[in-house]
Amino acid sequence: MLGNYHSLLSPYAILVIIGIYFSVLIAISYFTGKNSSNSKFFLAGRNAPWILVSIGMIGASLSGVTFISVPGKVGVDGANKFFSYLQFVMGNLAGYLVIGSVLLPLYYKHNLTSIYGYLEKRLGFSSYKTGATFFLISRGVGSALRLYLAAIVLHNFCTAPLGLPFGATVFLTIGLIYLYTAKGGINTILYTDVLLTFSMLSALVMCIVIISKSLGNNVIEMAQQVYHSEYSQIFFFQDGWSDPNNFFKQFLSGALIAIVMTGLDQDMMQKNLSCRTLKDSQKNMFIFCINLVIVVTLFLTLGASLYLYAAKQNIPLPELSDELFPMLAMQYLGVTVCILFFVGLIASTYSSSDSALTALTTSICIDFLDLEKKNYPERKNKRIRSMVHLGISVVLFMIIMVFYYTNNSAVINLVFKIAGLTYGPLLGLFSFAIFTKHIPNNKWVPWICILCPLITWALDYNSAWLFGGFQFGFLNLALNGLLIFIGLRIVSVGKVSHSI
Repeated sequence: MLGNYHSLLSPYAILVIIGIYFSVLIAISYFTGKNSSNSKFFLAGRNAPWILVSIGMIGASLSGVTFISVPGKVGVDGANKFFSYLQFVMGNLAGYLVIGSVLLPLYYKHNLTSIYGYLEKRLGFSSYKTGATFFLISRGVGSALRLYLAAIVLHNFCTAPLGLPFGATVFLTIGLIYLYTAKGGINTILYTDVLLTFSMLSALVMCIVIISKSLGNNVIEMAQQVYHSEYSQIFFFQDGWSDPNNFFKQFLSGALIAIVMTGLDQDMMQKNLSCRTLKDSQKNMFIFCINLVIVVTLFLTLGASLYLYAAKQNIPLPELSDELFPMLAMQYLGVTVCILFFVGLIASTYSSSDSALTALTTSICIDFLDLEKKNYPERKNKRIRSMVHLGISVVLFMIIMVFYYTNNSAVINLVFKIAGLTYGPLLGLFSFAIFTKHIPNNKWVPWICILCPLITWALDYNSAWLFGGFQFGFLNLALNGLLIFIGLRIVSVGKVSHSI
């Protein structure tokens, strides 16, 4: 991922930073994990303060990839150049409106622990298991890939110089997440993610301040310089649908991604369902929207300032835009920025990964092992939950190692794209369940949900010559969901008598 760059920090200094950071996280875990039960592990006893959830969702919605990639994309051609990413975020806001007004009331009405339980009530057993399975694939592969990219950075600058293999880096990374999430689950994550989010945002803001000073500006002058530069362009209308930054394409994609990857994703919804009431959950969603716009704007401002700094200092730009922030932080901007970079990278990576690990555990325990329906003693419930949590950690480790030994970016991108396509069945299933009263023949549901992503992939791959240069991009989610919706309607065998 990164070139042959050398950090201003020694590997031992980086280990000390990681050690201090995780000592605090484990201390939080100790206090929040006392008297832990399955109810607290899965949904914090449905008593979480909404403001904590709102702050934690910022960290969970971003990742180490975001921390590195979003600033780097500002100065290069292609998707998300300049400030065009804000068009996508505007679409996100529309999607969050749908989540708050349609999906959250539905989930609270049915008192769900796993959101895929709604599919069983509305469409049947097979639809329920199919939806949960596709979530496990999507979130499992996606989380593993994000952890892999962060582990590569830590390995290159910390563990490799100490003579440790990549496997040791991954083991350390996942092991630390397991340690502070295993006991308290979501009840712990609500508090650790607040720390992780504040750490990430503090690192982000302080990096902007230091870069401003390096350019001889204060923050306000830097903001004005960014505003008057070419990088500040937000809206793109002129080149039509073939342009990856076209406003309508970005906006629609952003709305769909928000609905599917937040509203239909157990990881993100688990935090919302931990709030005391529906009203609290909706307040959380509203504040989260405001915070997201601010945070993304800061990331884009950081990206623009990095390019302005490189131009002023005549620093050659790296071949890959993802390398810009790490390169400047670790080699040019001083020890303080180097420390902040690693703190921000760790915080952004682990705030998304810890909740993913807990959500995967919840889905397997509720959706496949039926712990809510079986009257096991609490001790047995805890033992099963702990074994599942450990098992998922091992699976994530194995997936990451496969990525590493494959060592082929084309293969990794392909796997990630497939994981993205697997969110399409969730969109199709939930849309069909909410907006129709039809009941599909459940024996056909898994086959439809397997076939339609493959058709979508084929159409997306050949879209340039099939549709006169048009490329679906993230809109393949809409196509995928539409095909599944049609497929479910074709195999429908009856109707429900009332809304569920």
